[in-house]
Amino acid sequence: MQSLYDIPAPAKLNLFLHITGRRPDGYHLLQSVFMLIDWCDTLHFDLRHDGQLSREDLSWALPADDLVLRAARALQQASGCTLGAHIGILKSVPAQAGMGGGSSDAASTLLALNQLWRLHLPLPTLMQIGLRLGADVPFFLSGQHAWVEGIGEKITPLALPKARFLVVKPDAGLNTQKIFCDPDLKRDSEPAIITGFAANAFGFGRNDLQAVAQRLCPGMNQALEWLDSQGLHGRMTGSGSAVFAHLLHEVDLAGAPMASEVKICSNLDVHPLWGWAPSDGLSVGSVSCQPV
Repeated sequence: MQSLYDIPAPAKLNLFLHITGRRPDGYHLLQSVFMLIDWCDTLHFDLRHDGQLSREDLSWALPADDLVLRAARALQQASGCTLGAHIGILKSVPAQAGMGGGSSDAASTLLALNQLWRLHLPLPTLMQIGLRLGADVPFFLSGQHAWVEGIGEKITPLALPKARFLVVKPDAGLNTQKIFCDPDLKRDSEPAIITGFAANAFGFGRNDLQAVAQRLCPGMNQALEWLDSQGLHGRMTGSGSAVFAHLLHEVDLAGAPMASEVKICSNLDVHPLWGWAPSDGLSVGSVSCQPV
């Protein structure tokens, strides 16, 4: 095997996001449901025999040492692999959106290079590597919608019904650290339980970051007002500036805010790379959730 082309890296939406506390090291304790959607980046991998890692940006320019290169380097170090790769990245998922684009790219990189380099590392090992790269990476490696707790490392797979969502991403992004450092951020939500979420999967809870985020990014207010005008209940996803709504009827997109990207997405059944790494005893069962 010399190449792997057209490797998908799907985005996610947070159906809710509650902050239940804070650890002594400053990390926030979260509860959320992460849902995979069909808005994807696309990655290409060519084998290098000199051990070097190189990257080609096929859309917009990425930071010099982005999560994809860091993931490839971490996999080399963890496995002792002496092979390298040239990686092409065709971005589609917007940056600073709260949709996990960079983390998903890193997860797909770990899965693809595990194949290209014939490492045969099991999924739990890849998830350990992924957690050191970012709290969202293990979710994308797990391959399913999930109830997520802690700092992102506690993952319970969920089965969600098929649905469509209208996503609006203002041109302006949001800095995650700036939101989490804001003194007005709500950090004391009562812990929720999966059965409570399952009773109303697409309308449960809220995003505790949203009030601070709307103050920092006026474009979010415009997007939420437009969704409301369409009879849709919008909310923020993750810690970025994108908002979304469960799409229950057809919407005329012509009136969407000008300075924004608008896309209709569907949720996925499983990650497109599901099964690319052996689970090695990792539980892959799921809790079934049905919306009211």
